[in-house]
Amino acid sequence: MSAAIDFLALMIPAMVPFLLAAQGTVISGRTGVFNVSQEGLMVLGASVGFLVSFKVESNTAGLVAAAAIGGVFGLILAYMTTMLRLDQFVVGLALYFASLGLGTLLYRAVVGVTLEPPLIPTLGQYAIPGLSSIPFFGPVLFDHDLVVYFAFILSFGLYWFMYRTNAGLRFRSVGESPKSADSLGINVISTRMWAGVAGGALMAMAGAYLPMVYTGTFTEGMVGGRGWLVIALAFLGGWRPQYVVAGAAFFAGMEVLALRAQVAGIGIPHQFVLMLPYVATLVVMMFAFRWARQPKYLGLNYNRESRLSG
Repeated sequence: MSAAIDFLALMIPAMVPFLLAAQGTVISGRTGVFNVSQEGLMVLGASVGFLVSFKVESNTAGLVAAAAIGGVFGLILAYMTTMLRLDQFVVGLALYFASLGLGTLLYRAVVGVTLEPPLIPTLGQYAIPGLSSIPFFGPVLFDHDLVVYFAFILSFGLYWFMYRTNAGLRFRSVGESPKSADSLGINVISTRMWAGVAGGALMAMAGAYLPMVYTGTFTEGMVGGRGWLVIALAFLGGWRPQYVVAGAAFFAGMEVLALRAQVAGIGIPHQFVLMLPYVATLVVMMFAFRWARQPKYLGLNYNRESRLSG
């Protein structure tokens, strides 16, 4: 029982980077803005979050700074695709490389090359009074840092907003039929712009969480392909916040399993276990592609004057 509790207790914080970045992908994708720069934005967020936390001595300030720089990149993507109507995939790839390089550059400019990298305190755990003492569920669900609770509350809030409110219905309509939404008085441009900003902010925040919860320092390869998995996670979850949570649990479980295999020395190369989420993604996509419906105008720009748009 204790082994299961330990495994699940490790899996919950491992879900957070997937949850934040994937929900950011869902937010922007639901309005038709397809962001493919997650991997780069997470590296940039990890770098900025770490540097600000190190200089200001506040992890909260680091998370806010990472969200701010991610929001700026999300705004650039939204502006170039909604106002200038540039190809979303090409702009997203350009922002991926730009954010990836900027993240590394900022760290080297501020810290330089050192034998002993600087460290920041990792996030402290906050046990919810009353709930954390519940057998089994207490240590698994209610004894984590505050970002964990934020990620799950955010996921529930997004589900409630998108599927239980009229505002959420109007929000989703922008990605399904922008011309119809426009005819109903919904401002398609501003909705896509704000969704792009929110999506970018969450992706960078997901990266900032990594040094704050695992190592206490920044390394260039610490994102480790999570950003690419997030794109697959959004498709597997059908661009629905509630199913994204289940997908994040799967990827986080594979990640913890790989770490356990490496520590236990059971003879299975941890690289093989790390490969499993990608293989599983391909297998699941083969069977679930019919069910995993994406927003109809995902990745397509909107032109009010065009008869073919929307």
